[in-house]
Amino acid sequence: MATLTARPANQVPFEDLQTVLGTSQAGRCQCQRQVLGDGEWWDMPVEERRLRLAEQTCADDPTSPVTSGVVLYDGDEPVGWVAVGPRPTYRRYHGRSPVAWRGRHEDRDDDGVWLAACFVVRAGYRGQGLMYELARCAVDFARERGARVLEGYPIVAADGGEVIWDETSVGVPQIFSAAGLEEVAAPTPRRRVLRLEL
Repeated sequence: MATLTARPANQVPFEDLQTVLGTSQAGRCQCQRQVLGDGEWWDMPVEERRLRLAEQTCADDPTSPVTSGVVLYDGDEPVGWVAVGPRPTYRRYHGRSPVAWRGRHEDRDDDGVWLAACFVVRAGYRGQGLMYELARCAVDFARERGARVLEGYPIVAADGGEVIWDETSVGVPQIFSAAGLEEVAAPTPRRRVLRLEL
């Protein structure tokens, strides 16, 4: 593996992000399910989702002061993506979601709390620990952009089962723990809340 570098998504070609997402579930989702919520996302064509992601990343605009995540490179090859931004950005978690709010009483509109919402490692590069690197990138990115707190809502295996690849898009607890986040809640049998004060 060459040198790993992380770049804000607006500072890289949008096609590099599309290369990471590929044509499987991540490519169909375009990191929009967490942003839009299930209702609006479900019937939206993939091309519209792609356009939304381009807008959110401020694609191909290196001077933009905002973007919605980080692309990880192995040398010149784009190999990973983490969507990270203010927690209110992610409508799927903003409303009645037990994942974010069961047993917690916070200001849901507090944009100083950021969320590492979605992870993708490019096919052919999985199994090399890149999700750990992406979680560290999310912490650095949130801190650099002025967040007070970073949260993650990872998934755990069901009793006696395994976490399948597509489920890990929200992360698993160990990648967040390795990046310094600590568990603060277990709102459902399969989801956890991890948090880091920045």
